[in-house]
Amino acid sequence: MLAYIDQLQWILKGKNLKHFVLPDVQAKPGVCLAHLSHIGQYIVDKKPDVIVCIGDFADMESLSSYDKGKKSFEGRRYKKDIASAKEAMDLLLAPIREYNKHAVEMHRPRYKPRMVLTLGNHEARIDRAVENAPELDGVISINDLPYDDWEVIPFLETINIDGVCYTHFLANPMSGKPYGGNALNQLTKVGQSFVVGHKQTLEVATRFTLDGTQQWGIIAGACYSHNESYKGPQGNEHWRGALLLHRVINGSFDPCFVSLDYFKDKYGEK
Repeated sequence: MLAYIDQLQWILKGKNLKHFVLPDVQAKPGVCLAHLSHIGQYIVDKKPDVIVCIGDFADMESLSSYDKGKKSFEGRRYKKDIASAKEAMDLLLAPIREYNKHAVEMHRPRYKPRMVLTLGNHEARIDRAVENAPELDGVISINDLPYDDWEVIPFLETINIDGVCYTHFLANPMSGKPYGGNALNQLTKVGQSFVVGHKQTLEVATRFTLDGTQQWGIIAGACYSHNESYKGPQGNEHWRGALLLHRVINGSFDPCFVSLDYFKDKYGEK
């Protein structure tokens, strides 16, 4: 039944359903977020039917256990993390809001894509902090994040949209930790098309099933312009950008990889 609905929707849309995928933004105090405005403008230009943020939009560094107690941790505050996430979200959505404001003034249809956000391990730091310190229950919450406009999917839960599985990372059911191996290994394990983040790299795999269906496995975990100190100079040399999936139906699609450099060249100040 779901496959039939997907196919009918595909036909009604002129066989060109589009998904825009936003990998890990990791917004936090002190980093440049200007690229999110560029991405928002790109979204308005392309008007994808679905926008999926695959987690770690907010970094939540004040709740990190990685370097707590070290000099690098000094000065971090929860309220600053939330404020940075709000600033980032406002930059991303401002072009859509402006477009819709103008559309209403001109009596034209507004742009209303489906917007889905799968929580990542960085957002899950909030729940982990409450679990470890129950006195924080009701003081801090996932609801503090600026995700009111989104359909929010809990951490590690998956959502299937037009045959594509979205989640922050694919977890080993025995350990709950991310599957090891490259994109092809993970595609072989799960047996269906997926797009995930978490791993700060770009890995792409595709295969055909015996009935001729094309499946894709994509790991794209970096949509930020800053460098992460914990990764060192060499570790920060990786692809950064977002994805536009064309002609999405039953897990098959034509992927377009859009780098932050492209967004800047197209929409940045000349």
